[in-house]
Amino acid sequence: MASPGLRPVLAPTFLLPSVAEKRKALVPSPGLEETWDGELGGMEQGNRSKSVDLSHVIKLLEEPEPSTTEEQLQVLEKVANRYRYGILLNDIAQISKILNLCAEKSHTDKVFIEPTCEIIKLYGLPFSKKKLSDEVTYAKEVQEAISQLGCLMRVPCSQVKIQICKSIINFYHAEPPKKEFQVYQPVSANYKKHMVELGGLAETLVLSLTLVENQLTEKLWIIKTLQHLSISETNCQLMMKAQAPIRLCSHLNDVDPTGQLLFRSSEVLWNLLENTSKDEITDQFNNLECVQALKEAFTHLLLHGSRHYDRQLRNDILVIATLVAQIPGTPMIETGFAKQLILFATFHEVKSHNPLVKGLRITSSYEDFELKKLLLNMLTVLAKDLCSVQLLHEGKVILALFYYLKPNEKSGPVGMSAAQFEELQLLAIATLATVAPLLIEDYMTNCGNTRLLMFLEWCLSNEPFFAQGNSFHGTGGRGTKLAQMRYCLKVLNRVVSLCDGTVNLDLCDNGAIQQLLDILKKTTRKYEEDAIVLEIQTYVFLILSNLCENDTHRKELFGWDGIDILIPFLKMDAKKLYSGLGHNRLLVSALDCLWCCVLGCIILEDYFLENEGIFTLLDLLMKGQTAANMLISLWRQEEDDMGVKRDKDGRIVDTKQPLIGQFQKTQEVIPMPANCPTIAIMDVAENMRAKIYCIICKLGFENLPGLTAKDFVTLAIIRRYLDFKVGEVWSEICAELKKENFRPVPPYPEVLQITEAFENVGKMVLSLQTEMLESQKYQELQEEEKCYAKIQSLHKQREMVSKSWENFLTRTSNYEALKNAKGLQEKSIEISRSKVKPFKATLHPTDIKGLNTTIASGRLVTVESTPSELTGGPLADTDLALKRLPIRGGALKRIKEVKVIDSVKKGSESIK
Repeated sequence: MASPGLRPVLAPTFLLPSVAEKRKALVPSPGLEETWDGELGGMEQGNRSKSVDLSHVIKLLEEPEPSTTEEQLQVLEKVANRYRYGILLNDIAQISKILNLCAEKSHTDKVFIEPTCEIIKLYGLPFSKKKLSDEVTYAKEVQEAISQLGCLMRVPCSQVKIQICKSIINFYHAEPPKKEFQVYQPVSANYKKHMVELGGLAETLVLSLTLVENQLTEKLWIIKTLQHLSISETNCQLMMKAQAPIRLCSHLNDVDPTGQLLFRSSEVLWNLLENTSKDEITDQFNNLECVQALKEAFTHLLLHGSRHYDRQLRNDILVIATLVAQIPGTPMIETGFAKQLILFATFHEVKSHNPLVKGLRITSSYEDFELKKLLLNMLTVLAKDLCSVQLLHEGKVILALFYYLKPNEKSGPVGMSAAQFEELQLLAIATLATVAPLLIEDYMTNCGNTRLLMFLEWCLSNEPFFAQGNSFHGTGGRGTKLAQMRYCLKVLNRVVSLCDGTVNLDLCDNGAIQQLLDILKKTTRKYEEDAIVLEIQTYVFLILSNLCENDTHRKELFGWDGIDILIPFLKMDAKKLYSGLGHNRLLVSALDCLWCCVLGCIILEDYFLENEGIFTLLDLLMKGQTAANMLISLWRQEEDDMGVKRDKDGRIVDTKQPLIGQFQKTQEVIPMPANCPTIAIMDVAENMRAKIYCIICKLGFENLPGLTAKDFVTLAIIRRYLDFKVGEVWSEICAELKKENFRPVPPYPEVLQITEAFENVGKMVLSLQTEMLESQKYQELQEEEKCYAKIQSLHKQREMVSKSWENFLTRTSNYEALKNAKGLQEKSIEISRSKVKPFKATLHPTDIKGLNTTIASGRLVTVESTPSELTGGPLADTDLALKRLPIRGGALKRIKEVKVIDSVKKGSESIK
């Protein structure tokens, strides 16, 4: 029976699946009010459904009497049933209050756990809005409600924690509401995700990991949720605030029969590394715990993982370790991880008795192939830290990389395909270009020059080759040996750039100069000009320049053949410099080769002049792009490759170290003997900036043609290159003294303050650059004002012409306007006349009386009529017209022949 005064309210038609349910009446409990609301719950306009008064529900839940527990459970069930298709934004605050009350009651009464989970489940359903403005109006309430979900992780119930995670995951994988149950318009697709970011939910979930340290299932659900949240950069930053890397790494190797813990944690770590700033990454990943956890996880998977899933996860962990190793100061050496990675990278090529690799095999599977590439790449990353050079030496890395300097075969070792071996080969040679300059003694001990020259000889040979060119390093070399040649020459260029006399002498003794000239001949004759061929030729010229500089005997070895090969490169078409393939670099390297390999040897200089070499150089200077402009462009490109910091206008950013590149900045100062070149000195030989500076010094820094404002800004830096480089050397000296704990005695401290003077030079150059840019901006504004003034003048002239035409039309169509204009004209003429009359002078009128015209009139009138081209002229109807042109169709047109019959003479006459 229903309560007195209240009638049973039937459910909406679309919610009644059976006839039996139609006969049931819902009797409300005391404290719960049921009302008709035509807006809530209707599928279409006009439908009515049952609405729950949430304020009464809250009031009922706040009653402390245990006798109301059953009613409270019934009310919560109705609330969950009412919003089973989604929550309205204007109800979210009250729903959140109800959820909070249920969570508090679940601490003391377990029967409230199930209703709590049911209400939490509502958060995973689509949110709806009555008005378009509701998303903005209730943003704060939604943000607080979602944030509260994270706070409810403190509820000591596994079921509640798991349901919270499920609901949050549904934010990212929620199904759209079904149309038959859709009452109101759903919120925008990314609304919930945005509220999650504003509510700081990610940070709260990371902190909640401490509550489930011994609960594997709950821990997996939280990490799975973090995996979804970490796709957002904002969420990653919030997770970093809660020290997510440290917390995740501390549980990385926990016992987990499912294997999901390591997989999901590695995914979150990967996202954190990609979506957060380097400063935040450095602070948290730069610790022993994280690196040690990665080391243990990788080693365990490598040695004991046998499944396809284990191999994939192992590679993912290695990628994360590679990203971590790129952070300066990461304790890769202290944890022993670097030594193990070097061992795993080289144990196949260099046999080792280490028990870790005993019985370890690298198969030809795709995952193991990827592992090998990642390990070779790790060697390049480790080589950037000079502290790891000793480990690379002990691991015989140079010898291991030389293993790949051999001709390709149809099938590689360990069952690899030819394509796989080629990819590893190119990667190994590229790694050698980074490692060889650091381990030059190992390079020479293992006959590096001889190996490279023999491999280059194979690259030039006509032996059959099975190249695929599918890898990154094989770009442009499909079906040829160009990719192998390119990286071999890159290694040689890095080695000879050290200016080590022993290395360069060994190269020359092995016939390197003649072999390099052969490469130039064959690449020019055999291959078309593309990026890889031009890069090969550029490397050859740079190597020849380093070998022949300041050595007359080697210049003679370069010989006349070298000049015959060099001159065509100097005659390069100027249009090719803008092709983007690298012709500009090739031209500069050819000029550098001319300077180092020809000049200084009288025989070669004479031969160069005999072959019109001087005219070739003059032609270069007369190209559309001036030499200064080209050199400055190359300087900027070189600094971009080095990662030198400049602002958008090319100005200096760091006045203390204006020339430092990204790689040089990451290197720590290590005290070295006086005969060893420092990083600042090695930088001179590793790039073309010093050479460009020398050439521009010869050209002069004043009155250089064809330069823009940006070029002048760069030129200000080039002009002070030597001062900046000296400042770098002094900075290294001061840093080494500080590193060795030397304290200079007077007056040397004052001498060491010279670095401040060089910093002042940087500030002076920056001020000069700013002044140049402001001057250029002022000139541009002046030109812009002139342009606008010209446009304004044109518009004004058009307006005057238009106004004159309108006045003309007015005078010709309105007689009164014509008389007024005539009167004004006569008045103006009268005013302009002199008031003083000459004595005994006779004044004659200049106008004709009675004319109402406003133009200057005379006694002769020219009447414009129909043009004679259309009428045929005044003699068009006479016989004389036939002697000129006939009339056809109202106009004169030429015809071949007209026959005229003379009736008197009875003859005919043909006229053309």
